[in-house]
Amino acid sequence: QVQLVESGGGSVQAGGSLRLSCATSGLTFISRAMGWFRQAPGKGREFVAGISSGGRNTLYADSVKGRFTISRDNAKTTAQLQMNSLKPEDTAVYYCAARWYPTVVSTPADYDYWGQGTQVTVSS
Repeated sequence: QVQLVESGGGSVQAGGSLRLSCATSGLTFISRAMGWFRQAPGKGREFVAGISSGGRNTLYADSVKGRFTISRDNAKTTAQLQMNSLKPEDTAVYYCAARWYPTVVSTPADYDYWGQGTQVTVSS
């Protein structure tokens, strides 16, 4: 059974930092691209960042470029999202996702497994 479990969410003031982690089990992690998405109240699920299976290629939403960094540890089958210079508009539930293929993409429908999400709240 495939499981993705996010952790590291919380409340922080604008300008602060958080580091999200995604622990996985039940999948061939080294073969899977990973992604982070977010969903704010009343809005659709939005791509945040993605990383290819080997970690060589990354992709970021324009809104987080230069502030967020995605990484992965294939030995520990985990993915991370380092979030710096947080803004109130970053407030959302953040989801980790894995796809069947090794290449990174930004479309939610192209991801096959999802975690339950972790809340990130940024106050001004």
